[in-house]
Amino acid sequence: MAEFFDHIPENLQAFIARQKVFFVATAASTGRISLSPKGMDSFRCLGPNRAAYLDLTGSGNETAAYLKADGRVTLMWCSFDHQALILRLYGTGRAVQRGAQEWRELIGNFPDFPGARQIMLFDIGSVQTSCGYAVPRYELIGERDILLKWADNKSPEGVRAYQEQKNRISIDGFDTGLGEITGQDNKN
Repeated sequence: MAEFFDHIPENLQAFIARQKVFFVATAASTGRISLSPKGMDSFRCLGPNRAAYLDLTGSGNETAAYLKADGRVTLMWCSFDHQALILRLYGTGRAVQRGAQEWRELIGNFPDFPGARQIMLFDIGSVQTSCGYAVPRYELIGERDILLKWADNKSPEGVRAYQEQKNRISIDGFDTGLGEITGQDNKN
């Protein structure tokens, strides 16, 4: 049954590191609730109460917009293998933009993925596990490389142009904060 923690225990950090997909939920006081699946080798536990993921360019930028508007976040993992477990991290978060000192401090934790847009940084205040007994078991066939190929084919300049056009405002009209760093260098 459910257990609660005020930090991410080491065994749950190890569980997170083994998972291939996670979900991030954010919301502002108005508009939609954003629930996004994430994959690839993009999530890192940075300590017992701190975590981050490398956010890659996508069709929208809702998580950044709602974190900027409200800050609350729920991150969730479901075990799809033999271990029945659901894990939720509750906390607050924000987007760290390229050009920021924090970007330079954090980017070394992640693979050098083309199309990296920002780093989502979280302070975790509560952790919950639950049984996951009704979650089906699946086998991973493999990672999709479509997004990485798309970013490679666009070039860094093409990706930045896409972000400028498609990722600065959310579908509900919220500012995402993308590119707010003065003197943004767009380098790792």
